[in-house]
Amino acid sequence: MPYDPVRPLRGQKALVTGGSSGIGEGIARAFAAAGAAVGVNYHSHPEAAERIVTEIRSSGGEALALKADVANEVEVQAMFAVLLETFGRIDILIANSGIQKDASFPEMSQDQWRRVLDVNLTGQFLCAREAVRRFLTQGIDPSVSRAAGKIICMSSVHEVIPWAGHVNYAASKGGVMMMMKSLAQETAEHGIRVNGIAPGAIRTPINQEAWEMPEAERRLLELIPYGRGGEPEDVANAAVWLASDNADYVVGTTLFIDGGMTLYPGFRDNG
Repeated sequence: MPYDPVRPLRGQKALVTGGSSGIGEGIARAFAAAGAAVGVNYHSHPEAAERIVTEIRSSGGEALALKADVANEVEVQAMFAVLLETFGRIDILIANSGIQKDASFPEMSQDQWRRVLDVNLTGQFLCAREAVRRFLTQGIDPSVSRAAGKIICMSSVHEVIPWAGHVNYAASKGGVMMMMKSLAQETAEHGIRVNGIAPGAIRTPINQEAWEMPEAERRLLELIPYGRGGEPEDVANAAVWLASDNADYVVGTTLFIDGGMTLYPGFRDNG
């Protein structure tokens, strides 16, 4: 299939986990606009996923709502079975599902620790494993893409920036980073491209309070050299490029979408 600069994902089939809100929703919509058929995964809010699917279809796109807890192996396998039955193949996985359960370290319960690791890290493992199995079976089809398949692991600036009071979350994202790199190293020879995206402060429901309270927003913006918070579209636009053949030689890399947060702006005046 000739490369289409307007719809660079034309003809491809994608799954976006946690696709019913926030960054996942932004990516699902951007992928549909770029020509991909999109599976919109959700866990507990079917109405949000169905709304997104309906709007994508009304714009001439192809989409499907898929319920699954990504931390549950049986549910993940069932989700992939439905997606493959409907779309016939999968070309792109956006492993985006993530949660926070914050607490100071002495007060953090094992349940808080375990659930965040289960969703944020094990969930990505389970989904990536199913995708890789399918990519290996499909092989490379040059009429679809130069790669046999693409995986984008959604991480966070906190894969490198420590985050007191959020030890479980930061640990999960550090794990995502090393899982992504190790998986990329293992599967690249099969034509599978695995990369990561590490967003900074993006305006989504998960951090709504930080943007609604002026003082909290002011403190947050002090950490962002570029001077503004990110929007889901900032991440979605990068994901479209990273999943496209324009990024075909990008393997095992984390793309930071953070307005410069990982530049440690606290040191600007202390160099």
